[in-house]
Amino acid sequence: MTARALVSRAPLVAFQIALGVALVAKGLVSSGVGTALVTLALFAVWIGGTLLNSWLAARPGVLRFKAFAIPLVFGLTLLAMWEIAVRGYGVSTVILPPPSAIAVRFSHSLPILWEDFVQTVIKGALSGFVIGCVAALVTAVVVDRFDFLRRGLLPVGNFVAALPIIGIAPILVMWFGFDWQSKAAVVVVMVFFPMLVNTVEGLHDTSAMQRDLMRTYAAGYWTTLFKLRLPAAMPFIFNGLKIASTLALIGAIVAEFFGSPVRGMGFRISTSVGLLALDLVWAEIVVAAIAGSAFYGAIALLEKAVTFWHPSQRGHGH
Repeated sequence: MTARALVSRAPLVAFQIALGVALVAKGLVSSGVGTALVTLALFAVWIGGTLLNSWLAARPGVLRFKAFAIPLVFGLTLLAMWEIAVRGYGVSTVILPPPSAIAVRFSHSLPILWEDFVQTVIKGALSGFVIGCVAALVTAVVVDRFDFLRRGLLPVGNFVAALPIIGIAPILVMWFGFDWQSKAAVVVVMVFFPMLVNTVEGLHDTSAMQRDLMRTYAAGYWTTLFKLRLPAAMPFIFNGLKIASTLALIGAIVAEFFGSPVRGMGFRISTSVGLLALDLVWAEIVVAAIAGSAFYGAIALLEKAVTFWHPSQRGHGH
């Protein structure tokens, strides 16, 4: 770490140390030596993680994959503090299991977790995401072609998008059955209108000068659409895809609370809570977090490859 970086971060580190000392002293007075030592360990881990991330941030030439290392160090710091706090303060595993117990349950429940992942993410969320987004793209082109549809459909879309999922999920489960088809239907309803609104907005993002230029080349509607307007709308389309990727997983999981076969992440979470198997609940949450992050990250990587020309993507390279 350079001297300038050390000086700039000195007030933050000093504040953390002072706060840690105050809490340790409070623990000694109120709860004894054990609680004070646990508090001291927590602040030692936090300050160590802060200093390590400060060192990584101040040396751009040392670590090539710094963008991944800094969040990793931060996440490991939080996990270490979680483990120390739960075990040191004697928190009941029913209230909050430690990460080590969640990891053990995760490793012992891989067949169940995989079955739930396929049922919820692949069959329910992914199929609904694809159907909803493709339908929204096609509908956006039709709405763009006929202006009266835009004036009539988009207000209805905003109304439907505001409907709570806990209201529409039971209805769609009764319509489409208890298997993954009803969860896909919930996902379609959730992702369709955000994707539609973003795409329609993107199709109107071209300037009058650009459209006039296409007319000087005698380009018709479809040529202008595919050569100018759709490429210009790609940042909006990918914004809709990223929003839909998070909504899809949430919708599929929540819909399983209202009826599902004996598998699925939402089903497993609801039944495990009733059995007080909170370590399995947290294992399902870990799977959902990994799946959601990977899904979002894949769309972000595809966006970077497709919209490399956009100023926002060029700015990410610095």
